[in-house]
Amino acid sequence: MLTEEVRIALLGDVHANLPGLEKVLFHAKNLGVNEHWNIGDFLGYNAFPNQVVERMRRPGFSNIIGNYDLKVLEFPQKDKKWRRNKHPSKWLAFKWAYENLSPENRDFLSALPEELCLSRKGQHFLLVHGSPASNEELLDQVTPQARLRELKNIAEQKYEVEFAAIICGHSHQAFTRCIDNTLFINTGSVGRPGDGNPRTAYALLALRAGVLQVSHYRLNYDINMATAGIQRAGLPAAFSDMIREGRDLDWVLGNHS
Repeated sequence: MLTEEVRIALLGDVHANLPGLEKVLFHAKNLGVNEHWNIGDFLGYNAFPNQVVERMRRPGFSNIIGNYDLKVLEFPQKDKKWRRNKHPSKWLAFKWAYENLSPENRDFLSALPEELCLSRKGQHFLLVHGSPASNEELLDQVTPQARLRELKNIAEQKYEVEFAAIICGHSHQAFTRCIDNTLFINTGSVGRPGDGNPRTAYALLALRAGVLQVSHYRLNYDINMATAGIQRAGLPAAFSDMIREGRDLDWVLGNHS
């Protein structure tokens, strides 16, 4: 009897970009994806926070919360402080995201874990936003191997299992790296790439007979729909520039000043 292959879409850093998310989900469906693992950061800068959360609450999604999501949920307590010490556009992004989430979706996000251990086909996988040590640690293609080995050991000592893969995001830099038979997979960013390439990003994990295969995808999507939503919402033009140019806000502000 043939062994069934499990296909999992690995995605995250959607940052309220519904057109980008819908493109990824459509592409993944056509590849026969069985389920979706999301490493968080549903919210921020784009115009569809509530719709993105609603879409990812559906069956077939395993979700964790990202560091940006946590900050949005803190907004009522941090409003005055952030108004003083953050760039006005960053403060507005937090404010707008919080105010445009339904109470039910705020509760949904609040209940999500910061990391999640999953098992498929007899193998173990860990979802984190930044790293097993911090949801704000930036892992990328040049993170030293010694650091990845430390992080693998932290995760495996905590959960007392050996991980086939540790899946992360936060840096918005897609990669797959292997450390001592454990894959570190960064999904890249669905909604706000940071590498100068505006196309949406996600990864596909295929499991069959104990073998893991990872494919990374960059997809064209309707950027005009995303930026039109930003404009309708009255959000800063810099947010549209981020989407068009595939850059973060600091880069956009520094290069458009």
